[in-house]
Amino acid sequence: MSTTIALFGAGGKMGLRLSRNLQGSAYRVRHVEVSPAGQERLKAELGVECVPTAAALDGAEVVILAVPDTLIGRLAAEISPMLQPGTMVMTLDAAAPFAGHLPDRPDLVYFVAHPCHPPIFNDESEPAARRDFFGGAHARQSIVSALMQGPESAFDLGEEIAKVIYAPILRSHRLTVEQMALLEPGLSETVCATLLDVMREAMDEVVARGVPEVAARDFLLGHMTILGAVIFKEIPGQFSDACNKAIAFGKPRLMREDWKQVFDRAEIADSIRRIT
Repeated sequence: MSTTIALFGAGGKMGLRLSRNLQGSAYRVRHVEVSPAGQERLKAELGVECVPTAAALDGAEVVILAVPDTLIGRLAAEISPMLQPGTMVMTLDAAAPFAGHLPDRPDLVYFVAHPCHPPIFNDESEPAARRDFFGGAHARQSIVSALMQGPESAFDLGEEIAKVIYAPILRSHRLTVEQMALLEPGLSETVCATLLDVMREAMDEVVARGVPEVAARDFLLGHMTILGAVIFKEIPGQFSDACNKAIAFGKPRLMREDWKQVFDRAEIADSIRRIT
C-alpha cells in the first residue's frame, strides 16, 4: 500500500514544484492550498483539485508543510490535534524546527529536507538542465535531510520522499537540524548571499566609474568561474603572486576579524528569529 501525503501550500512557489514532482509517483497526494490563485495554478498546470484540511489529514501518514517559515509554527499548531501518533511532519527548511516552532508532540515524527540546488560546476549537457538554476526540474541537485525526532526507521521514508520532491538527485546527505541551520541561514545566506550581493554592488561601482556594463559583467562572471574552480579545487591550480597579495590586502579591508562568529549558535538563533 502506498503512503498517503498531505501537501500544504501545494499551489505556492515551492509547493507547485513539489506537486509536479509527486505526480506520477507511488504516493497518494492530497493537495491543500488556501490561496485562490494557488488553487487555480494547480488546476490549470497540473489538473489537480484541492481538498479541505480535515479531508487531507484523514489517514495521512506524511504531512509536508510547503509554506513560508513565518507560517510553519501557526499551521503546525492548528493541524497537530488532527494528526495520529506516528504521523511524519516534514518541513522544507530547518529554521522553524531549530527555533522550536513545532508542537511538543513526542509521538510525531519530525523530518526536515532541503535542496542544495544545482552546483555551479556540473556536467549537465541538456539546455533545459543547464538553465535549471533552482533544481527540482531538469538539473540534478543534492539534498540534505535530518530526522529531528522519531524512530530511526522513519529516516528512510523521509529521505525517499525528499528524493522524489527534489528530483533529479545528485547526492543525499544526512545531517542534524543544527547542522542544517549552520548551512542555512549561516553559510548560504548570511555569508554566501551577502558576499554575492557585495560583488554585484562592486560590479555596479566599476560601471559607475566608466566600465561598460556588459564588459564588467563578462569580466566578473568569467573570473568567478576560474577563481571558484581553483579555490574549491575543481581543478588543480594556484593563484599568481599578484592575486594572493590582492587577497591578503582585500580580506581585512572587506571582512571583520570576528566574521566567523556568524556561525555561533547564538548568532544562528538570532538570524532564525528574524526569519521566522
